[in-house]
Amino acid sequence: MVAGAMVATTSVVAVAAPKSAIVVDGKTGKVLYQSDPDGLRHPASLTKMMTLYLLFSELESGKINLNTRLKVSTYASRQAPTKLGLRPGSTIAVRDAMLGLITRSANDAAVVIAENLGGSESAFAQRMTATARSLGMSRTTFLNANGLPNPNQWTTARDMVTLGRALQERYPTYYRYFSTRSFVYNGKTIGNHNRLLGKVEGVDGIKTGYTNASGFNIVSSVKRDDRYIVASVMGGGSAASRDKQMVGMIDRYMPTAYAGPAKGGSMIARMFKGKSAGPVDDVPPPVAIAKPVPAPDTNDDVAVAALAPPPVAKPEAAPEIVEASAAQMPSAAPQPLALASEPEPAVDGPRMVFVQGPSGKPVASPVVVTASVTGPVPTADDDSASNDTGAIGEGDAEDAAPVRTGSGISGWKVQIAATASEDGAQSLLDAAKAKGGKALAAAQPSIETVKKGDETFFRARFAGFETKAKARAACDALKKRDVSCLAIPD
Repeated sequence: MVAGAMVATTSVVAVAAPKSAIVVDGKTGKVLYQSDPDGLRHPASLTKMMTLYLLFSELESGKINLNTRLKVSTYASRQAPTKLGLRPGSTIAVRDAMLGLITRSANDAAVVIAENLGGSESAFAQRMTATARSLGMSRTTFLNANGLPNPNQWTTARDMVTLGRALQERYPTYYRYFSTRSFVYNGKTIGNHNRLLGKVEGVDGIKTGYTNASGFNIVSSVKRDDRYIVASVMGGGSAASRDKQMVGMIDRYMPTAYAGPAKGGSMIARMFKGKSAGPVDDVPPPVAIAKPVPAPDTNDDVAVAALAPPPVAKPEAAPEIVEASAAQMPSAAPQPLALASEPEPAVDGPRMVFVQGPSGKPVASPVVVTASVTGPVPTADDDSASNDTGAIGEGDAEDAAPVRTGSGISGWKVQIAATASEDGAQSLLDAAKAKGGKALAAAQPSIETVKKGDETFFRARFAGFETKAKARAACDALKKRDVSCLAIPD
């Protein structure tokens, strides 16, 4: 083994709480499976489901249409990635903003929608919370429109499934956009972060999400053989394990769902008891919520741990978590994009405190993601396909696509860490690049493979530094931003 090839640490890092999960029959409302469904969770980018719910309301009312231009404020443009890179003072069509949320999970576009529909993001967030309560989402509080870290923003797996069902029933015309696998914005093709679309039969949406405090979240809708379920997994340790559990739940509980006409009438009609279900006119007054707390610059798990969330009712006994076999899982590789010049979308991966081997069990190995990297990446919310910070298609240089099996570039490198999956290495590169700024502007991201016995690991590195001094300078800049690294020769 090359000396210094892997970064190790003995630091103890807090890990995410156990996962919450629930599967609901979309036709009957019957709970088919649950595991801590009412445990309080941070929604991350699942928040955008409610942002879109209110956008769909405006579209259906005729107050706006898909071609309406929305103004971009300086505040919206400065949101952390993932984002479309909208310029302050510019405008964006409703359709593009909507698809930006659905596919890239664009944080800047979410705030643009909030400000144009609500006057301010905070006013819009109060409307989001009020609408949630009107839908029966009793344990949900929204404080922003995009889901970037806020220690007082909470939801549950059950509430997110309720919202997923409401989106489909209340706005079927617009819900169909959740199945969009890619769209073109300013000449650039943007792929959907949801890797189950097109890979798992019957999946027609709807949303993924990730922050350090939330873990990996997903809400899925599936229609197959005249059956319909909506399911949620929250707090997954990685995108792969989250998706694996979702596929397992779909395969096990889809056959038990009701096949036939929907029972009990409309979910929305039952909630509103015959009144109009439009959230614009029929939501309760804005609820009293805490003043939004800015996203912390350091590990937001620390801030969250200090909170005293409301007591959670003990859930019913649930069967053991269901996971799919490797044969059942869709390929982790993202769908090819329409433009040959496009870099491959990065697939999210865990910020791990230990390395998982191919068997899924922890590997006793010094290959560990360092404590500093396991902290939140305030510039990466959701399963990031890009960390673009400038306007797309307006002359900005594209991020270099990472090399998969060796950089092929001589000189010095900056090693971040190594993981047991290529997805995890990509996540580390995204996180470091987002924090590194100018220090990594000319560097080439590189994912290099290394064998250790029967297992393969993936090194996350940045190559292309001409001298040792330049590599050390870049590493020093990263360390100041709490990213551990090591300058090494080629």
